Amino acid sequence: MELRKWGTAAALAAAFLVAGCGDDKPKTAQRPVEVGVVEMTPHDVGLTSELPGRISAFRVSEVRPQVSGLLKKRLFDEGGDVRAGEQLYQIDPERYAAAKASAEADLARANATLKSVRAKAERYAELVRINAVSRQDYDDVTASLDQAKADVKAAKAALDLARIDLVYTRVNAPISGRIGKSSVTEGALVTANQTAPLATVTQLDPIYVDLTQSSLALVQLRREAEAGRVDSGAGELKVDLTVEGDTRPYPQSGKLQFSDVTVDQTTGTVTLRAIFPNPNHELLPGMFVRATVSRGVSRNVLTVPQKAVVRDAAGGASVWTPGDDNQARLRPVTLSRLVGKDWVVEGGLAAGDRVIVDGLQTLRPGIPVAPVPAAADASKVASR
Repeated sequence: MELRKWGTAAALAAAFLVAGCGDDKPKTAQRPVEVGVVEMTPHDVGLTSELPGRISAFRVSEVRPQVSGLLKKRLFDEGGDVRAGEQLYQIDPERYAAAKASAEADLARANATLKSVRAKAERYAELVRINAVSRQDYDDVTASLDQAKADVKAAKAALDLARIDLVYTRVNAPISGRIGKSSVTEGALVTANQTAPLATVTQLDPIYVDLTQSSLALVQLRREAEAGRVDSGAGELKVDLTVEGDTRPYPQSGKLQFSDVTVDQTTGTVTLRAIFPNPNHELLPGMFVRATVSRGVSRNVLTVPQKAVVRDAAGGASVWTPGDDNQARLRPVTLSRLVGKDWVVEGGLAAGDRVIVDGLQTLRPGIPVAPVPAAADASKVASR
């Protein structure tokens, strides 16, 4: 029994000795983690804004009669294109032709009266010098001459009005564009300047796109331009368009014309208006669209890919860097705007710094890393 106890104690001592000898061996160094990095290089970045919008007609004109009468003809196809000055309707002209003939007769009568009175006034002018007629008779004939001249002018004005009314029996297109449906048919009675239009003509080429943008974003852009961080250029800003429900972009670019001078109090937005060529009438009033507006260029800025940015619980942004000793470090950065898939860096990084973009899943502060160039340098965003 005593012998068994001594054997057990010897075995335990041998085990502790072996364990102690194992602790004296050096620990194995941690193998560096291979990570993909990009080097921060200043470059120009094209700034764009994607905004919602709606198509608006360039011009809209309602066709109304300017004289009353019975509608004799409709001379256009509904939904077709018409030219400015093209006849659309014909109102019964007989009454207005008769009024014109009557006005012409009144003018002829007034001219004949004027001729007679003028001759009488000329004779009285000679006779009053030799006292063959009284001064009163001469004054009367002179007044009659002035009245005859006024009658001629009134008859001419009446004739002009009659001619205008006769012309207005032809209802012409006020602008070029596409005409909608007619609200009347032949035989309808129309009245001058009636409330309901006979038809509506809409000019579709060019066409407007009304966009809405946050007033805060507009103020920020202006401040950056004033500070020299954004070059807006001297020309008109380019706008590209995608129609809702269509994956293909509209084939032609437009230009931004103006920004509204007031802010919508309910939404806090301003309206931007762009103009687009629309030769094939693909864009129609009322359509919803998404527009990409080129707002200028940020010169010599640094950008980091979205996937390289790490957010903390408070929303602060940081990026992993290998450091000069190739050990992973988390560096806080200040970001301004998202351009494509990259963030524009305002602070925390300098030109020449390296940022880890691949292999972020296994990183912890202080672990050794083996930096290699990333497959694609996504830190550079081409100007659009």
